[in-house]
Amino acid sequence: MARTYVITGAGSGIGKATKELLEAQGHRVIGIDLKDAEIIADLSTKQGRVDAVNGAVEAAGGAVDAAIACAGVTLPSPLTVSVNYFGMTEFLNALAPVLAKAEAPRAVLISSFSSLQENDPTLVEAMCVDDDEEKARAIAQEIVDKVGPEGAQGFIYASTKRAISRWVRRECIKPQWAAAGIPLNAVGPGVIRTPMTAPWLASEQGQQYLMSVVPMPLNGFAEPEVVAELMIWLTSPANTHVTGQTIYIDGGADVGIRGENVWDLA
Repeated sequence: MARTYVITGAGSGIGKATKELLEAQGHRVIGIDLKDAEIIADLSTKQGRVDAVNGAVEAAGGAVDAAIACAGVTLPSPLTVSVNYFGMTEFLNALAPVLAKAEAPRAVLISSFSSLQENDPTLVEAMCVDDDEEKARAIAQEIVDKVGPEGAQGFIYASTKRAISRWVRRECIKPQWAAAGIPLNAVGPGVIRTPMTAPWLASEQGQQYLMSVVPMPLNGFAEPEVVAELMIWLTSPANTHVTGQTIYIDGGADVGIRGENVWDLA
């Protein structure tokens, strides 16, 4: 049966690949992005998030079966905080009541393998505990000022992805999601061949660097369709009980970094 999906970041990369696969399967997809999408909206601002939700719901005729939040940036800037965390959580919280009306509602977000890497705990807490965008943006700017753009880029990005994975784990069992029958999950890609990674993948040196920080022994770097297939299953009616998970789709990078025993809590 055809379903109606809303995808943020649908204009490029993983979001675009997911949209194309779903449409090829006969589903209806309403894309949201800064350009090349059905709904043009800026998820870095509160008004942009409101516009995105209202535009998507209107375009869908008030009925949405699943939401896939892909929009993200990797900039040495507070903008990364606004897009990668608040642009996802506020968007999905606003869309949840509409999803709850569907017969088999589902939601999934893009986290990252970077959620396992070094981050700033204060910044993470400002996002996923305090839910304070202004505070989080100020902390991100302090990081840039302290270590410079090059040092801050990965640090801020990793912090947003750790916060997203924590948000998913905390929120998934709350009534808004679990009682409404909405599995809420994240995927954690390793290195994916998208416009975001293209500058590094363009050179042998860049590829070696990426493999050193995200070692992917199984099949190396992945195409965006690989991630899309996983997200499509997570947002399909077949997924009735998987929730609160960040599923790492990283060619073994997680195992290589964290090892075999991740059950003993410190």
